[in-house]
Amino acid sequence: MADPALIWSYLAQGPLLWLTATLVAYVIGDALFRAAGRQSWANPVLIAVILLAVLLAATGTDYATYFEGAQFVHFMLGPATVCLALPLYDNLPRVRRAAWPMLAGLCVGSGVAIVSALLIARAFGIGGPVLASLAPKSTTAPVAIGIAERIGGQPTLTAALVLLTGIFGAIVVTPLLNALRVRDWRARGFAVGVAAHGIGTARAFQVNQTAGAFSGIGMGLNAVLTAVIAPMVVGWMG
Repeated sequence: MADPALIWSYLAQGPLLWLTATLVAYVIGDALFRAAGRQSWANPVLIAVILLAVLLAATGTDYATYFEGAQFVHFMLGPATVCLALPLYDNLPRVRRAAWPMLAGLCVGSGVAIVSALLIARAFGIGGPVLASLAPKSTTAPVAIGIAERIGGQPTLTAALVLLTGIFGAIVVTPLLNALRVRDWRARGFAVGVAAHGIGTARAFQVNQTAGAFSGIGMGLNAVLTAVIAPMVVGWMG
């Protein structure tokens, strides 16, 4: 019988191992999400992250090794972000009718997401690259990482913050908007897209197709606006 440690050492050298582990973890997360009746607290991304974290800790694998094997998933974030133009095009007449409210919501939502995070961090004495890493946390990962690199942040930390922001937003969005009695699916979707990017958008599509479409629009527009204003806000607060 071969030594299990030797077998694992051999498998760990292959890039497909961690890509497969990522996909399997998400499949398990999605299955548990469905079993829980699609409740927001059983977010499949959160479950997948926990499973992968346990696996990496149990095998003593560092993040760099994992990312080298699973970077194809990261690569696909770029094309997925570009595809956000589709819901914007499909809903263009409805967007035109609600252009001014959406513009106002976008400016306020994007501005508050950046400024509030930086002010809270400054209040706790955080500065430098860590502070810069917080600024783009509410936009989609490919854009957020690019912004972080541009303004002197830490891309890896930004990626983690983006993930946490999206998971938290996807969990709280439905009960929060229900408590606030927001009934318009366009407003609900747009809000979660601006605040919680792709993970929030996935949750919006699970609840309502219109909400999902407007969440994708909010996510895309917020990515553009954040890329413009985040460097200015960080420079002003720096």
